Amino acid sequence: MTILVTIITLVSIGVIAAVILFLVAQKFKVFENPKIDEVEEALPGANCGGCGFPGCRGMAEALVNADDISTLFCTVGGNETMAEVAKILGKEVTAKDPMVAVVRCNGNFEKRKRTNQYDGSATCVMAANLYSGDTACEYGCLGLGDCVKACNFDAIKIDKTTGLPVVNQDNCVACGACVEACPRNIIELRKKGPKDRRVFVSCVNKDKGALAMKACKSACIGCGKCAKVCPFGAITIENNLAYIDFEKCKLCRKCVAVCPTGAIHEVNFPAKKAVAKPEKKKQTEEIKEEINKTSENKLN
Repeated sequence: MTILVTIITLVSIGVIAAVILFLVAQKFKVFENPKIDEVEEALPGANCGGCGFPGCRGMAEALVNADDISTLFCTVGGNETMAEVAKILGKEVTAKDPMVAVVRCNGNFEKRKRTNQYDGSATCVMAANLYSGDTACEYGCLGLGDCVKACNFDAIKIDKTTGLPVVNQDNCVACGACVEACPRNIIELRKKGPKDRRVFVSCVNKDKGALAMKACKSACIGCGKCAKVCPFGAITIENNLAYIDFEKCKLCRKCVAVCPTGAIHEVNFPAKKAVAKPEKKKQTEEIKEEINKTSENKLN
């Protein structure tokens, strides 16, 4: 009899608890728009965070709840995915130019001599926090591959012959993970450009000309030649460093031709006709002359 009473009591308690839980769940039930599931299905499912939200689910919720989705963009899916999302939600979306990561450092082993050896933890963040680097340039790439580890799309690798990251533009989705991972801020997202062509300054060294050149043979010396020849006002000189605004740049490449150190890079352009290069001694003299002019202008 005691066992029977115990069983009945436990069953009664379980039933009452279940009823209470059901009533509480109904009272505090949160309605979720079914459109969220549809939008999430349309997204690529990469969960890379390139959109600024914690995964595709977060992006889907933001898209459904936003009145204007023009500021939201899935970098992995691109314009095609956003067009599909707009169709599901009945909202307008503006097509955006595809972006790609570029490495703004050209200080390879030949141009940027190593002055010491780092034996610490093999991460760029740790190396950047511990010391200025294994070369005289405290701005350049550390080459330990934090950007490679951060990329989920196999779009960036360290070239063993140069020690620098190389971006595979076909795999790059411009999620920005490598940009966030780099403690030296040498990786930047720029427009891919028409026919995947782009021009940018592959240097972030802010030292004055002579000091920059001593640290790296291909450093920008802030001479301003590029800014003077640019017909579109796309180039500015700040803190001894040139920068090309990709929104203004029309890819005329006049800046490439006048840069005395080769710090300005052109990507995916057809090969130029062979032109006789000045002797190395003459090139060195020209660079020294530009450095002297820059220093004199600043003193005046």
